[in-house]
Amino acid sequence: MTKKWFRIGIVGVFLMSLALRFWGLERFNTLVFDEVYFAKFGNNYLTHTPFFNAHPPLSQYMIGIGIWIGSHIPFWHDTVNGLTGSLRSPWTYRWFNALTGSFIPVVVAAIAYQLSYRRSFALLAGFFTACDGIFLVESRYALSNIYIIIFGLLGQWFLLLALDNQNQRRSFWLVIAGINFGASVGTKWNGLWFLFGAYLIWITAWLIQEIHSFSNSKLISISPSLREAEVQESRGLGRMSREAEVQGGRESGVSTYSPSSPSSPLPPSPQTPLQNLTQLNVFQMFFYLGIIPAFIYSIIWIPHLQLDKRYGFIAVHQEILKFHLHLGGNSSDVHPYCAAWYKWPLMTRPMAYYYQTAGSINEPLPVMGPPLPSYAVKVVYDVHAMGNPFLWWFGMAAMLFLMGMLVSQVMIPWVKEKRFSVPATLSVDTWIALYLVINYAANLLPWVKVTRCVFIYHYMCAVVFVFLAIAWFVDQCLRSYYQQLRAVGVSISFMILIAFIFWMPVYLGLPLSPDGYKLRMWFNSWI
Repeated sequence: MTKKWFRIGIVGVFLMSLALRFWGLERFNTLVFDEVYFAKFGNNYLTHTPFFNAHPPLSQYMIGIGIWIGSHIPFWHDTVNGLTGSLRSPWTYRWFNALTGSFIPVVVAAIAYQLSYRRSFALLAGFFTACDGIFLVESRYALSNIYIIIFGLLGQWFLLLALDNQNQRRSFWLVIAGINFGASVGTKWNGLWFLFGAYLIWITAWLIQEIHSFSNSKLISISPSLREAEVQESRGLGRMSREAEVQGGRESGVSTYSPSSPSSPLPPSPQTPLQNLTQLNVFQMFFYLGIIPAFIYSIIWIPHLQLDKRYGFIAVHQEILKFHLHLGGNSSDVHPYCAAWYKWPLMTRPMAYYYQTAGSINEPLPVMGPPLPSYAVKVVYDVHAMGNPFLWWFGMAAMLFLMGMLVSQVMIPWVKEKRFSVPATLSVDTWIALYLVINYAANLLPWVKVTRCVFIYHYMCAVVFVFLAIAWFVDQCLRSYYQQLRAVGVSISFMILIAFIFWMPVYLGLPLSPDGYKLRMWFNSWI
């Protein structure tokens, strides 16, 4: 794939995301789901109204900025309401989220490219992310989860850029990464898991290096003949890989191989910035990804604490913690859409953000009041916070495949030679697998110990790495010499796209007949 077509593809993904997020943004002239909190909070900053917030305030600042800018734009004010505490158009408190959410597929594509320098992998990752439903829904309303994701992913991307540079440029990108990690935590506390994932992959890189050094020091004995066999095997695999790269051409544009020089060796195997993780020492991690995020998180609170002087910095955190501890367990008695963490990967309990019925499509869009009796329902308006089922299910299978691939690389030498070994250099795909699996686990497993009522949108920080996993798998299929595997990759891509189109009415809140609505609710637990 040439740079030109890659750029066209990324622009196309962004424009598709932008159009879907802005289309019919004023459709429901009311407060949808948690807009009853976040849209009001954003407006409170503009009206200087003190209030208690159960989360850090950054997302409400962003919504407030959007309201202020939107109020000064002389159009898109055909419908207004006073539900935020001021007379506002729904567009004013939603558009900034829609714009921010449109960039998430682009950032995911940037991470994929920085991990591998493969344009096909990056484009697939961005496209699949743009084809997810819950990200689309969350972007179209004044909610906060989009900001956790965008800042957390930017932190990860800037960290990869830092690893790909040296000296002052590395320091610059590390500072920017720290700022974004702090902003993610400043949106909600679970944004901390993006930073946790960065620390885990850094620790893993050091462990791999130490284990390899330990092996080389002969504390784990390997016979000379076996060592020679390993060297020969690695040379053979490396030569095959490099010859394939010469055949297909390098996508990264960083190779020093010159085909015009007969004496030039084969180009080096592709690198990933993750291989430079051990170049970061403890001091750098502590300062750039410890002190800076903590500093950013602290100053984020300043405007809120100046507005609401009832609590100081420590006291407000105590109140927030108390609020979440008393929220109740994962039971339908607490909230009908409570869903424990183990229900998220298979999407067994999505949730309705908005549901209303009408007797005719020509009636005004319903915004309040009880639904009609079932016999009178002709039109259903439903906004369902659910992912793209095929994207999530295929993605989970790809994540399990990556986990199995990592386990097999450890277990096969153990079974064959009764020894534990780590290669001198891991392949790019092994590093990608480590990065995706570790970050997925870092964003999912902390929820295992959470006893309060949680919802499927809490899975958004983890599922984005599932999108990267299925993009990696499809890319491997499409790049395969085997026609059957290429067909698998094409089939998965089309199924994800078709599923996105099929469930789009419940992402956008488009009118459906009762039968059309039931057709999309495949399981009773989805309703």
